[in-house]
Amino acid sequence: MASEYPVIGELSGKVTSYERWVASEGIPVYGAYFVEDLTQLPLEPWARVGGKGCFINLIGNEQTTDSYVCEIAPGQSLKPEKHLYEEMVLILEGRGATAIWNEGDGPRTFEWQEGSLFAIPLNAWHQHFNGHGDKPVKFLAATNAPLAINLYHNLDFIFNNNYVFKDRYSGEEDYFSGQGNLYRVAGQTGRSWESNFIPDVHNFQLYELKERGGSGSSVIFEMANSTMAAHISEFAVGCYKNAHRHGPGANVVIVGGEGYSLMWPEGDEKVHVPWHTGSLFVPPGRWFHQHFNTGPEPARYVALKFTGSRKYPIGIKYLSSEMAKKGADQIEYADEEPEIRTMYERELAKRGMQSRMPPL
Repeated sequence: MASEYPVIGELSGKVTSYERWVASEGIPVYGAYFVEDLTQLPLEPWARVGGKGCFINLIGNEQTTDSYVCEIAPGQSLKPEKHLYEEMVLILEGRGATAIWNEGDGPRTFEWQEGSLFAIPLNAWHQHFNGHGDKPVKFLAATNAPLAINLYHNLDFIFNNNYVFKDRYSGEEDYFSGQGNLYRVAGQTGRSWESNFIPDVHNFQLYELKERGGSGSSVIFEMANSTMAAHISEFAVGCYKNAHRHGPGANVVIVGGEGYSLMWPEGDEKVHVPWHTGSLFVPPGRWFHQHFNTGPEPARYVALKFTGSRKYPIGIKYLSSEMAKKGADQIEYADEEPEIRTMYERELAKRGMQSRMPPL
């Protein structure tokens, strides 16, 4: 039977609103599974922002989060901007300052350095300044822009909306002071730190987290009343963590140490990701992934995530601590493939090191 409705065109369904926006920004876009060194990525002039930059859309982002690297020239600043998506900023190189203000209010300014982590309050005006007169600043920002832009598909609404989210930020003097509150994480030995500014992720105090193995420690960050979340995790020399899986969009940035990670969909081949300080990778959604320390120092990373906020959860299951054999998302050491341990011990032997993992 012929359709009652006239055909007026075709919908490809292949290019999203977010992808069209990224293409219009005129800077490089890097993909694949990982970036070996964020500080070495080629950058191009970014007219809208006022510095140099590139987008990073790895396979594991799956248009839930993205990230970008931006460079501020010596003694210069970026243009002021605001946007209706959440953003977390990790300083890779240099020192400087950021001014934050709501529409109609005066700015408050805070200083940062290499290793500082902070969140931009939703739709607040902000401007970044390079404090060096002789060398550039580089930072990584992770955002949930893909979700916002694909949902509203209206850039004027995203970038020129004057609504003030006073429940997120209302000009508090101590908002970026680095002060915060420590909470227990329900059902775990870990801790959660609520603050909007972390002065230095390299030296921030961590707390024992037995559930994830590797003689590890961790802390979760709740920042800027955001649905995005972050955490730092560290694990010991000669150790590796339990394999686990969760949803997409966790941008894992190595801030100390060296090693490798394995990522794989259940029952399929494994992707090997070598890493060192400055590397970035994003495990694809529901892929198991496992992190291995092969260096002489503890390995530490920062994960900037699509979801995971304990304060403002959005109802998506992100991680279960149950064993995978029970249909959940973590593989205990006794249940992993024997080759996992064999491969790790082989990699350590190449470096003249020994495993400190408990016997199976």
